[in-house]
Amino acid sequence: MTDRVRRLPTEITGAPMRTVRPVMLRDLYANPEKELVRLRRNGLVIRIAHGTYIAKPDTIAPGEPWKPPFEEAAMAYATAAYGDRIPVLAGIGAARHWHAIPRAIAATLIAAPEQHRPVTLTTGGRIVFTRRETTTIDALPVDTTLGTMRVTRIEQTLVDLILRPDLGGMPAEARAAATTLEPRADPERLTHLIAALPKAPAAKVRAWLAGHQARNA
Repeated sequence: MTDRVRRLPTEITGAPMRTVRPVMLRDLYANPEKELVRLRRNGLVIRIAHGTYIAKPDTIAPGEPWKPPFEEAAMAYATAAYGDRIPVLAGIGAARHWHAIPRAIAATLIAAPEQHRPVTLTTGGRIVFTRRETTTIDALPVDTTLGTMRVTRIEQTLVDLILRPDLGGMPAEARAAATTLEPRADPERLTHLIAALPKAPAAKVRAWLAGHQARNA
């Protein structure tokens, strides 16, 4: 065990996505806000937003510059806000994960059980939240350098992009990503997802798919 790891308590390194807020450390420190500032000054944690800190990976030295990939930082923030594996990377964020948007983008979308104002991270990028019942979203766990996060599957991502390309403020990129994802979607899973939609959204998705297939025939 390295000296750096010994100096960071497991309440921080063992937190979901290695991310904490001062309120989570009330039983550990008399003044957790002050202690997190000290740990940040010593290069052991980074601040990704007001009152939200990530412990650096164990392989990164205290003085070594580091910041997490944008989507991971966004999910770390959301995990600290809502709990372990409750938020889901969705829409344009999931499209980025599935490489349907090839370039880095400055915004991402996270589904959460309660509405949340947009957040701009100090490490770069803007998080947009959409309120959804995340326990029923077709998502899967994905391991990252910070821990495990949930991401909508390709089929769910495709449906979301078709229905709400405006979410995240990048509709052109969302529409292009839907076109890229369509050939990769599992037809049976996609059919099941569409069947579970209300009548109007289901019709919109079917019409988009029919138009896409006609254009590529």
